[in-house]
Amino acid sequence: MSLFHKMLASIGIGAAKVDAKLISERLMIGDDVQGVVDIIGGSSAQEIDHIYISLYTTYTVEIDDRKSTRHALIGKWRITDKFTIGAHERRQIPFRFTLPIETPISVGRTKVWLHTGLDIKQALDPTDEDYIRVEPSPVMTAVLAAVEQLGFRLREAECKKARGANGLPFVQEFEYVPKAGSFRSKLDEIELVFSPISKDEVEIYMQIDRRARGLGSLLAEAMDLDESHVRFRVTTAEIAQLPQKLSRLLQSYC
Repeated sequence: MSLFHKMLASIGIGAAKVDAKLISERLMIGDDVQGVVDIIGGSSAQEIDHIYISLYTTYTVEIDDRKSTRHALIGKWRITDKFTIGAHERRQIPFRFTLPIETPISVGRTKVWLHTGLDIKQALDPTDEDYIRVEPSPVMTAVLAAVEQLGFRLREAECKKARGANGLPFVQEFEYVPKAGSFRSKLDEIELVFSPISKDEVEIYMQIDRRARGLGSLLAEAMDLDESHVRFRVTTAEIAQLPQKLSRLLQSYC
């Protein structure tokens, strides 16, 4: 009977089960992710090589005007060494790791989740998935608030295929259009990409699209010559002056 149970467990029938339980599902980039992995043994003892937790998100790829969605691995953490879980035994294993600052924030179509798995040789690995809500750092929040204060509104936020930080295959792009204020008649849109350096500092890549005025501007727009690309840094010490700083920057490209 024991051999029969082991055979069934190898194909996932009567095998151990895993469930990750987070202290909080709402996290800021750079925060500690904390919780416990709840493991319940199956109908027979099984040797677990290790438990791992992986962090994933989705991003879009556009080929010939057609979009497809892919998964991107942001990080992976091994939280145990080899051990044996007895039949119907229950164990709780605590874990803690830092949410990478490259993690995209939860806005628009962006989804982020943790994938927990037991690595069992010659068997179907039990897994569990938990979605989390990722909040921007205070300095990123201040940048987005300053953009809104200048009359821009978010049109789209999406992770797109590109060479990102630490070799990731995507960047998270925020597309804003001017709906009010002085830039409504001067700009078509601005696009922002954050490259966090720490919780207190972020590098920003901005594309500024000027509004076409006159034949020369129309020709420039057709050739993408109306686009300017800017790169700058913002720290928490600059938050109070951020709307004025951003306004002066945009004015210089109008």
